[in-house]
Amino acid sequence: MHKIFSIYALVEAGILIFAVISLIFWDKRYRKNHGSNIPNGFKRTEEVTIDPSTNKKLRVYYNPTTGERFYHEEDNGI
Repeated sequence: MHKIFSIYALVEAGILIFAVISLIFWDKRYRKNHGSNIPNGFKRTEEVTIDPSTNKKLRVYYNPTTGERFYHEEDNGI
């Protein structure tokens, strides 16, 4: 019985560690590629999105060489 409890505790600890690590590193692509200065090599796209948490209008810029995306805040005309 002690062995079953130990295995269960280890599995639960693993799930908890995975959850914490996921929350810390979750999709940083969006957060790091957001700002006011558009980097060199990025092309404007027609894709626009509204950030639901801030209600800001974001234009997507794309770098065809690296495949990276950059989100530039635009005037909120909605």
